[in-house]
Amino acid sequence: MEEQNKIQTTATDKTSNTGKTAAKIILGIIFIILGLFALIRWWPSLVTLIKGFIGLFLILAGAITLAVAKE
Repeated sequence: MEEQNKIQTTATDKTSNTGKTAAKIILGIIFIILGLFALIRWWPSLVTLIKGFIGLFLILAGAITLAVAKE
């Protein structure tokens, strides 16, 4: 009787895990689609943002280079 309960529990666990995995995959696909839509929709704003960060990135890269060269 215990073996039958273990088999039923294992089958239920596998079904539950499969359902959770499928839900995560569907949610991931939805996020990717929404992300692509946002990227296309706000492309000009994204380009402006990237241009704004170029200077900050170069300052940070320079500071890191100086810190490494100092050692």
